[in-house]
Amino acid sequence: VQLQASGGGLVEVGGSPRLSCKASDRSFRAYTMGWYRQGSGKEREFVAMITADFRTSYKDSVQGRFTISRDNLKNTVDLQMSSLEPEDTAVYYCKLQKPAYDVWGQGTLVTVSS
Repeated sequence: VQLQASGGGLVEVGGSPRLSCKASDRSFRAYTMGWYRQGSGKEREFVAMITADFRTSYKDSVQGRFTISRDNLKNTVDLQMSSLEPEDTAVYYCKLQKPAYDVWGQGTLVTVSS
């Protein structure tokens, strides 16, 4: 399976972009999906995840601002972001979590301008 992320760009503080990640085949629906991000000079960090049975969890700093969702008919997992802050500037990656290994998308840059 391959993942293709989209939806990044330049947004203003307080903006609400939506990121989307599309999987190449429907095996996607059996696995946990996640969004991670990596700011300049920082380690990649967890942002949000959604399990195959639609349970979600979030990084504390995005709880209440970001919403992860999945559409198993379209093979997509989205990250609706809101109330963006400059600290949210990063390359955002989607990840498919298989038992033995992870599959990563190519990343999409979100830049929050103040």
